[in-house]
Amino acid sequence: MNHAADLRLAASRLPASHAALTAALRRPLRVALFSGNYDCVRDGANQALNRLVAYLLHRVHAEVRIYSPTAPRKAFDSVGDIRSVRSISIPGRPEYRVALGFPQATQQDFEDFAPDIVHLSAPDLLGRQAQKHARARGIPVVASLHTRFETYLDYYRLSFLRMPVQRYLDRFYGDCVRILCPTRPIAREMGARFGPERIAIWGRGIDPACFRPALRDQDFRASLGYSTDDVVPLFFGRLVREKGLGIFAATINAIRAQGLAIRPLIIGDGPARGWLAERLPNATFMGHLSGEALGRAVASADILINPSVTEAFGNVNLEAMASGLAIVSANVPSASALIAEGRTGLLVPPRAVGAYATAVAGLLRQPHRRAALGTAAAEAAARFTWDDVLEDVARSYAHVLNVPLAMPAARAA
Repeated sequence: MNHAADLRLAASRLPASHAALTAALRRPLRVALFSGNYDCVRDGANQALNRLVAYLLHRVHAEVRIYSPTAPRKAFDSVGDIRSVRSISIPGRPEYRVALGFPQATQQDFEDFAPDIVHLSAPDLLGRQAQKHARARGIPVVASLHTRFETYLDYYRLSFLRMPVQRYLDRFYGDCVRILCPTRPIAREMGARFGPERIAIWGRGIDPACFRPALRDQDFRASLGYSTDDVVPLFFGRLVREKGLGIFAATINAIRAQGLAIRPLIIGDGPARGWLAERLPNATFMGHLSGEALGRAVASADILINPSVTEAFGNVNLEAMASGLAIVSANVPSASALIAEGRTGLLVPPRAVGAYATAVAGLLRQPHRRAALGTAAAEAAARFTWDDVLEDVARSYAHVLNVPLAMPAARAA
């Protein structure tokens, strides 16, 4: 079954639909979703948006129109009615596209659709111009935060732009009636900046069919040249510099300098693959995986090393936790919201290679502690269900539209 069909089936199996929105509006809810790269890049943000669209279509019975750049070839089988927006590819990063604003033809399509609510998922030029257009027409605008874009600047020697970028982001999020934050630490930060009454939580869920400890496969490990006794460190994500690849490579080399022989497993692909391979010539590169093949590969590793500071949520941490791995992660809000230090994983200073190496080496030498962390992590991850977190988005829409929903009480994080 393909990705889009999986999402449609999952949504159709959910309990009774949210009739309140339809009853209040006397027709289906209309949502205009603006995305930077809805199906151009397979990453956690875009897959979350696809899950949201499937939920809105098949659970809420809404009408959804997605405005986004499109690529000649999709990165994955996406969901929904996508209206392509004029865009260009980024030099050196052709998988990413940048919209050239909100052109007249797209504006007319938007007017014809007549949405009840606008959902912005990226603070790009398209999102900003669509925001202004909607506000001028009295259409409420909601934004969801998926990536800490300001953190990218350090990786591309653009730190001098941090203040103007932050001012732009403040204007963008400040002009939204509701900001959907992925974690409570980020919600508190955004609430302090924009007012807590404008903040809601939209977390992420886990697919237990894809990520579970039972998918660990010794035959798979053996096929890659790992023995039963080998402890396999994992990097899992897009191979781009801003994911902390330099920290990961330096950590592996620092562990080896302690006399520990390790060979990391790398799951994912991207433009920095060659760069990383030069620094870790004996690493096992799996490329892009999906579905059960991805879950088997993740569960067959032992320790996730996640040095990324750019995520707003940290899907990689959650998926590795659900797979029963011990986690060593940068201590950033996205990670501390998921990981209980010392119980479900280890948190270290984001750029301290020595701290990563000490934490990982300790787990290499302490198999019982490693196993305990993995077991506790899997138990904690099981609480993150897509049904619940997508329901939270419907709640936020209803709140903005002043529509009461007969839904369960909000859950504590």
